[in-house]
Amino acid sequence: MDEMICVGAIAGAFGVNGELRLKSFTAEPEDIAAYGPLSTEDGTRQFTITLNGQIKNGFTAQLSGVASKEQADALRGVRLFAERSQLPNLPDDEYYHADLIGLDVYDTGGTLLGRVKDVLNHGASDLLEIQGDGLKDTVLLPFTLDAVPTVDLSKGRIVCDPPDGLFAD
Repeated sequence: MDEMICVGAIAGAFGVNGELRLKSFTAEPEDIAAYGPLSTEDGTRQFTITLNGQIKNGFTAQLSGVASKEQADALRGVRLFAERSQLPNLPDDEYYHADLIGLDVYDTGGTLLGRVKDVLNHGASDLLEIQGDGLKDTVLLPFTLDAVPTVDLSKGRIVCDPPDGLFAD
């Protein structure tokens, strides 16, 4: 099975006829409907999406096979996945979050600092959450060209030049 990429999540019912609130994690939010059918994380269910309108933080949508408020509510929190082959190719300096998670992170001197646990975005820019044996807590590294000059997907590694003191003991 092709690699699956999370492209959205169901936020709950919207109305009483099976319509629901949908969050899109795609660069162009409305493109979520074009990547279908989308699957649940375990692959047991697939949905075709029809976007009906835009609301704060997402869309109202109809999913195939969902016809009641109760069915829509039961899907609250379900993340929706597309096969990687359904998604567009990215320019050289852009990455899918799924490609970064699990990469080893080295400093510019070649010292292993940790591994990417997650990619977070709280509004300003992406942050790489780094965990490692030598770290007390996870470290949030800004995912900027200055802090992360090299991402080598083929070698499974990132070279970073972190701000002073970020990885200090």
